Amino acid sequence: MENEEGKQQPHLILAHKLFLLEQPDVPDIEKVSLRDEVLAFVKADDMAPLYQTLVANSVLELDEALLESMSVKNQEEIVKLDEKITDAEENLGESEVREAHLAKSLYYIRIGHKENALQQLKETETKTVAVGQKMDLVFYTLQIGFFYMDFDLISKSIEKAKKLFDEGGDWERKNRLKVYEGLYCLSTRNFKKAADLFLDSISTFTTYKLFPYDTFIFYTVLTSIISLDRVSLKSKVVDAPEILTVIGKIPCLTHFLNDLYGCQYKSFFSAFAGLADAIKLDRYLHPHFRYYMREVRVVVYSQFLEPYKSVTIDAMAKAFGVSVDFIDLELSKFIAAGKLHCKIDKVAGVLETNRPDAKNALYQATIKQGDFLLNRIQKLSRVIDL
Repeated sequence: MENEEGKQQPHLILAHKLFLLEQPDVPDIEKVSLRDEVLAFVKADDMAPLYQTLVANSVLELDEALLESMSVKNQEEIVKLDEKITDAEENLGESEVREAHLAKSLYYIRIGHKENALQQLKETETKTVAVGQKMDLVFYTLQIGFFYMDFDLISKSIEKAKKLFDEGGDWERKNRLKVYEGLYCLSTRNFKKAADLFLDSISTFTTYKLFPYDTFIFYTVLTSIISLDRVSLKSKVVDAPEILTVIGKIPCLTHFLNDLYGCQYKSFFSAFAGLADAIKLDRYLHPHFRYYMREVRVVVYSQFLEPYKSVTIDAMAKAFGVSVDFIDLELSKFIAAGKLHCKIDKVAGVLETNRPDAKNALYQATIKQGDFLLNRIQKLSRVIDL
């Protein structure tokens, strides 16, 4: 079974360093250290294939002597691994043959040769009978996918894993797959599903290869805040003992969660600002930074407006510790986008809520769908007339 003993997969640590090197918000002096760390990592594992890619992408400078040295070591090791495969096939049993093929797969992963690693994992699968061992091969493939952020590979691997579970499989691996799928959903902006999968895994988390438990809790809280209603947020997150034991170790996260739930909007905004860099400099959340920041503001503004039929803009600005102009601009954008159900009376300086009830919301959705269908029919009619 794949070893999940509390240590993050080193290649994913390397992937984060490579991500930081690309970010304009990371100071140049820090990038010098990061580049040295990346080079040391490459040298330690003789990662000639990855080194060539990093040189081609101007991440590292070419050192021909270093490349030659690492390439020679790679070839020598592959020859040894092939010899072990041949020996196992000629003199040993099926289990030893599989282990020899797996060793070669893991070596290609270690040196950063994506294509050969994937091909060798497929070859190893042909030598594998047990469903659990096949699942472990899928986990290795998923780790490759997350290193390269290859979402097509990740998606197909998750579907493959689910089909394998139809044949059997233990609960520990099934629970681990939830975290892998949750990270995929997080990375592809399906925050609701990510939250559900993460929450299902809180008490059974063993997926340390992907990230530490603190990071898992960080993702769980962030996705839950924009996905759950207040009652669910209270029972599943705010009062969850697994979260309570860790959340204090993560800067600003306790206030971010508890001040939102406790309607302490001024301190919530302060914690929200404190989390911004952590979200922006996370390789999985970074592409969704602006979207996430908007969605959180929609949640908190909606929560503030919920009890009121009308409230002054000045009162709302004071509650959040910001200027009237800031709140006016914020609300105007969200109202225009259909994210907030209220209107602004600028003359009176008042916000009037007009939340649609469930029936009205369904009616409006039906009208939109009907309009869409009519437009499609009209386009089809024009095509037929031609």
